[in-house]
Amino acid sequence: MATATLPPVQQLKQPDKGTVGIICLIMAESALFAIFVVAYLFYIGKSLNGPYPKDILEYPIWASICLLSSSATIVMAERALTRHRMGGFKIWWAITILLGAEFLRQTGIEWYRFIHNLHFTVGTNLFGTTFYMLVGLHASHVIVGLIFLLLVFGVTVSGFPIATQERRVKFLSWYWHFVDAVWIVVFTVVYVIGR
Repeated sequence: MATATLPPVQQLKQPDKGTVGIICLIMAESALFAIFVVAYLFYIGKSLNGPYPKDILEYPIWASICLLSSSATIVMAERALTRHRMGGFKIWWAITILLGAEFLRQTGIEWYRFIHNLHFTVGTNLFGTTFYMLVGLHASHVIVGLIFLLLVFGVTVSGFPIATQERRVKFLSWYWHFVDAVWIVVFTVVYVIGR
């Protein structure tokens, strides 16, 4: 009587904890943004007094170009890091930081105009409340991303072997792409649909 041989039992490989962590973070942040987007959409047109979106909003084209371009530059930085081209990595990483900073500068200019010139604040009306909450939430995420981008740049310039942290750089890149993707939604909801 022949005995049947069973195939060897394969060990289940646990998923990378960092990958799971960043995916969970992005999912949680997506849910948070979804709540703010729904609130903005719900309150469109319900302000009893002005100013209304059509009265003051201008398309932030330059800011959008800067932020969305930073997704391309961070990809270039990642590629340079993978190829161990540290000079290229530093240049592309710095350009990403500058583009993100310019986006924030443009947001600040817009808010300064709204608050100081037009006296449009979070307490002006429902539009003001939902506008500042949604756009401010996004801007806060850009700030967090820029802080981490600056930290990576700082340690790299000071001589830390960042190539040993390629996986973590990838996770930061994913976060930055998420922030850029959310901007597409915010831009569409606030500056296109909301007008």
